[in-house]
Amino acid sequence: MADQKLKGRRTMVNLLIFQVVLSASLHVCFAEIGHGQPPTPRNISTVHPTDVNTFGSSVYLPVSGNVYPTGSYSVTVGIGNPPKPFQLDIDTGSDFAWVQCDLCQGCTLPPDRRYKLGKNKYVLCKDPICAEFHTPDPSQCSKNPKQKCSFKVEYADHASASGVVVSDGFPLRLVNGSVFQPGLAFGCAYTLKNFNPSSAGNAGILGLGRSKASISAQLSSMGVSQNIIGHCFNDKGGFLSFGADFVPKLRMTWAPMLRSSSDNYYSLGPADLFFYNKPTDIKGLNVIFDSGSTYTCLNSGAYGSILDLIRKDLIGKPLHEMNDGAFPICWKGREPFKSIRDVQNYFRILAFSFFGSSNIQLQLPLEAYLIITEQGNVCLGILNCANYGLRTLNVVGAISMQGKMMIFDNENQRIGWGSSDCIPKFG
Repeated sequence: MADQKLKGRRTMVNLLIFQVVLSASLHVCFAEIGHGQPPTPRNISTVHPTDVNTFGSSVYLPVSGNVYPTGSYSVTVGIGNPPKPFQLDIDTGSDFAWVQCDLCQGCTLPPDRRYKLGKNKYVLCKDPICAEFHTPDPSQCSKNPKQKCSFKVEYADHASASGVVVSDGFPLRLVNGSVFQPGLAFGCAYTLKNFNPSSAGNAGILGLGRSKASISAQLSSMGVSQNIIGHCFNDKGGFLSFGADFVPKLRMTWAPMLRSSSDNYYSLGPADLFFYNKPTDIKGLNVIFDSGSTYTCLNSGAYGSILDLIRKDLIGKPLHEMNDGAFPICWKGREPFKSIRDVQNYFRILAFSFFGSSNIQLQLPLEAYLIITEQGNVCLGILNCANYGLRTLNVVGAISMQGKMMIFDNENQRIGWGSSDCIPKFG
């Protein structure tokens, strides 16, 4: 990990989660894949894609970035009138969007690239949307409903952002050809702490969790598009969508979201880990999905167990374990590796299995958990969550979502996944 932090907006090895200060618990987001429509396992009902889109249209945004060496996926959105472009990390593990603002302390962007706040853009405590931004002290709002709505978020690597909630225009071109400029609420960060200045190109976070404060939920409340989030990542970028128009009709696997009153994050519940299509002793993992985490991580016990399985399987193969400085666990071959194809005879497919059924799996082919570094080594893209402040949670990050169309369907409370080349079709 070197000295790099965890979140996609800040590092190459970012792997972590958005945490709201004073929230009852820490959770993140999860993603899945499958081929074809599997049989319905016990206690699980298969939901077919919705064919009717009663809303105006859908939003489609090209994505830039990659897992390695960039370490994050982002979109560029315009804010204001005239609109100013801001590059935001895609984060299904957090609730709302925020950007660096003028007069910000500790911000990584130069002043001319920050958001400039106007006098009439503040969201007040009395506005219903304020409660969705997790105001640090709700009692203060009840005492003075006309005061400015504030927010503060903290990350497990001790980075944090705080400021006020504002509203401004987000010009969007819809896939039906129309242009819409809704006034959306987002965070205006006045203070950043412990953020890596190497990520100065990114202006903030595009939080897409299940909160009513997410951009997708706000667009849905306006009747612009349904609250259905889709993202598809490859090694050159990909795309992001809001709405039903990009929900695949075929070759998708669907499973119901885990409902919880304590968080707004995407999860399918506990999972078992398979190694080379065989069950292991790694069971009941508390798995969460987070596109803002570059790499997948497991709790200490599960991480140690899967590492033991991989090491035992590599005995007798021409690989030498080492640390190349970017990742804690790597292997060196007789010659530098150029692609994942060069190691396909050495490593095995992994999978997360949900609901006690091998039919509902997140398959991890080699490219979904291994990295070929610039030094020509093959490195494990699964990390130990405990090293980043997570003791019991397990995170499926962007590395394990590559080559997958991920659908987070908040309208029908389900998560879907399927293979895709993730090549942008518009924009």
